[in-house]
Amino acid sequence: MNEMKRNNKVRIAKYISQRGMTSKAEISSRLNLSMPTTLQNVKELVEAGVVEESGVFESTGGRKAKALSISADVGYTAGMDITANHITFVLVNMRREPVNKKRIRIPYENTYSYYGKMGELLHDFIEESGVSEAKIIGVGISLPGIVNQEEKVLLRSHALNVKNVSFKTIEHAIGFPYALENDANSAAYAELTGSENHTIYLSLSNTVGGAIYLHDKLYPGENFRSGEFGHMIIEKGGRPCYCGKRGCADAYCSAKVLQRLTDDNLELFFRKLKEGEKTCVQIWEEYLDDLAVVVSNLRMAFDCDIVLGGYVGGYLEEFLPELGRKIMEYNKFDLDTSYLRTGKYKLEAAAYGVTLKFIERFFDTL
Repeated sequence: MNEMKRNNKVRIAKYISQRGMTSKAEISSRLNLSMPTTLQNVKELVEAGVVEESGVFESTGGRKAKALSISADVGYTAGMDITANHITFVLVNMRREPVNKKRIRIPYENTYSYYGKMGELLHDFIEESGVSEAKIIGVGISLPGIVNQEEKVLLRSHALNVKNVSFKTIEHAIGFPYALENDANSAAYAELTGSENHTIYLSLSNTVGGAIYLHDKLYPGENFRSGEFGHMIIEKGGRPCYCGKRGCADAYCSAKVLQRLTDDNLELFFRKLKEGEKTCVQIWEEYLDDLAVVVSNLRMAFDCDIVLGGYVGGYLEEFLPELGRKIMEYNKFDLDTSYLRTGKYKLEAAAYGVTLKFIERFFDTL
């Protein structure tokens, strides 16, 4: 009975966290709990400082229902997204709201000095955010590659050009409980957690990857390699890919395809594109056509919503009509591309998404 009671409390806290704001009646209905059980658990969560009343809902004819939210200041999680040239920091409260973010240019090196500097920047970022370190419940680290979460090892990263890097040695630099996650999975958590639809997340960064969101969770695959969309072949015998094959989507749709003319500066590429620079316009047309093939293939394979994220995804929203027209040239089954959208979190998606697991774990300890 005690375990069942605790599970109900955890379920209610998680539901409030995911909804952002809800009512006791909605909790009772959606979680299939009796109203007395709901009232008792909500009361205990309020007394513990985990939940608070945050206003009232509009009346539907009777007394206005009180709105319940997670107490924002009950704890915070920090996220770091490490790339070849930057670290993106995000601080998130227990309502899942980003309260601060910062992107710092610092080239990656597999050295003690780099990891020490990373720790310094993290602590400086938390201090700048005005949050006590005692309130930090964990730090998520997003990495562009295949990670062993249990052993805290980056097994392989083409983007960082390293293999078998243990992150256990950075524990002293971090100073908080921490966990590793693949960057595409992290960004997918940010974009898709709480979604009611099956969704494919396509990450268009310096490498192309993604994630498959089914039945309210990410599908990992039998060997934890699901979502490797960058290594689907879209042109037989085509461009060489870093994996050793030819014609992979990565060789056509990574951000590097666009950055090669602007010294790895994607922002500069899009600035020149908007100015009508001829070479950039030509490359962009080819890029959109190749991306249309990839999106069409994913739609054919999964028949569900598709979210475009990663570095390029952050710039794609204004180009969706043009991309949609190209997709429809390859897709004769759909009437439109309303299943397609860009991500909400742009450059900080992975850093934000990697914090969410710590929020889930916090509620599991109630």
